[in-house]
Amino acid sequence: MLEKDQAKANEVYDSERTHPQTEAFADEDGEVFKKTATGVDFRKVGWFNATVIFTKILFATGVLSLPSALYALGAVGGSISIVAWGVFNTYCFVILGNFRLRHPHCHSIADMAEAAGGLVGKEVAGLLFIIGYVLVTGSGIVGVSTALNALSHHAACTVWWSLLATVVIIATASIRKLEHVGWLSYVGFLSIYIAVFIVVVAVTTRDRPAAAPQEGPYDLGYVNFNNPGFAGGMVASSTIFVSSAGTSAFLPVISEMRNPGQYKKPLYLCMTLVTASYLAFGLVVYRWCGKWVASPSLGSAGQTIKMVSYGVALIGLVVSGTLYLHVGAKYVFVRLLGKTKHLQSNSVVHWGTWLACTTLLGALAFILAESIPIFNYLIALVGSVCFAPLAMSLPGWLWLYDHDHYRTGTLIQKIVYVLHIGLVLLGIFFLVGATYGVVKQIIDAYATGLIGSAFSCADNSNST
Repeated sequence: MLEKDQAKANEVYDSERTHPQTEAFADEDGEVFKKTATGVDFRKVGWFNATVIFTKILFATGVLSLPSALYALGAVGGSISIVAWGVFNTYCFVILGNFRLRHPHCHSIADMAEAAGGLVGKEVAGLLFIIGYVLVTGSGIVGVSTALNALSHHAACTVWWSLLATVVIIATASIRKLEHVGWLSYVGFLSIYIAVFIVVVAVTTRDRPAAAPQEGPYDLGYVNFNNPGFAGGMVASSTIFVSSAGTSAFLPVISEMRNPGQYKKPLYLCMTLVTASYLAFGLVVYRWCGKWVASPSLGSAGQTIKMVSYGVALIGLVVSGTLYLHVGAKYVFVRLLGKTKHLQSNSVVHWGTWLACTTLLGALAFILAESIPIFNYLIALVGSVCFAPLAMSLPGWLWLYDHDHYRTGTLIQKIVYVLHIGLVLLGIFFLVGATYGVVKQIIDAYATGLIGSAFSCADNSNST
C-alpha cells in the first residue's frame, strides 16, 4: 500500500513539473469532506476566511510570550530567531500542504504520517497532535483565567476562573463547522491585536517598567545578545519556534476550504502578518520593559493598562482556546466517524460523538492548565514535546517520502535530499534538548516558589 501511494506521489510530482498549469493535485473524490446538498456541508471556508483562522490560531498565545523569550536571547538574537523561525515554519507547512494535495484523503497530520509510515506513524503523530492541542487549549484557559483575575482584582479563586474559562471554551468550540467558528476568529484576532497594541503604546509612555523598582537605580536588562545557557536558550528558542509552528492545525482548515488548492494564499498572508507583528510588538515591549516584562505580556504596563488590555483581549483569548480545542476535537471526531455515514449527518451519534470530543478534551486541558499554571512554560512545552516532531521532523520525513528519487538524482538533488534529512534530525534535537530545558525550568520554578502548587488559588495576574 505504501509503495503504491509513493509511486502515485512521484507520478503526480513529475506531472506537476511537466504540466504546471494542470490541476495535478485535484482529486475531489479523495477529500475527507465531500461537497453535498443533502448532508452537513463542511466545505464552506473561503481563502480569506482561512487566512483569518490561520492567523488567529497563531496570533494569541505566541505574541504574549515573545518578550520574555527576547530577554533570554537579546534583542538582535531574538529578532533573528523570530524571522528565521517564521520562514522555517512557512516552508515546512508548504511541504505539508503540497503533501496533502497529493494525498487528499489526509485530514490531519496523523493521516500524513500514516501515508508515509503506516499505522505506527499515524498513531504516534495523532497522539502528539492531541497532546499539543490539549496543551495549547490549556494555555488559552490560563490566559482567560489571568484576564479574569486582572479584571476582578482576584475576586475569586483562580481555579474557579479557570473552570469558568473551560466551560465557555468548550461551549464555543462545540460549534461544528469551521465556517462558523471562522467568524469568531475575526473578532478574536482584532481583540488580541488591539490589546497588544494598547500595551505596546502604553509601555513607551512610562519612565520605567511597571514591575521594576519605582525609585532609585535599576537594571532594565535590555541587551542585544544574551547567553542564557543551554536550558534557557532552548526554552526561549522553543517559545519563539512554537509561536508560529502551530501550522499542523491548518490542515483540518484546508479540508474545509471550498478549494483546498488555494491554501498558499492564506498561508503566505498569515505568516507575513504574524512574523512582522511578532517582531514589532515583541521588540517594543522588550525595549521598554527588559527583564521586567510580565507573562503573559499584557500585564507589562501597570495595573490600569493591564485591566484595559485584558478587557479588550478577553474575547480573543477565549477564541484562541476555542480554535485549539475545536481543531483537536475535530481530529478525534473524524478518526471516530470518518468512515461512517454519521460523519456528515445530523444523527444522534454524530452530535453525541462531537460533543463528547470537545467536552473530554476540554476537561483534560483544564487539568493540565492547573498542573502547569505558568503561561510561558506551557507554550515552551508544547513546542518541545509536540511541535518539534510535528513541525520539523515530520515535514522533512514526508518530503523525503515524496521525493525519494532525489536520493539517486543529480548532485543538487542529493544535496537537497540531505538537507531535508537535516529537518528530521533538527526536530529530534529540539525534542530532547528543549524538553530537558523546559522540565528543568519547571522544576526550578516549583523549588523557588515561582509556581506555588497545582490547582492553586493564587492570583496568576499579579493584581493583588
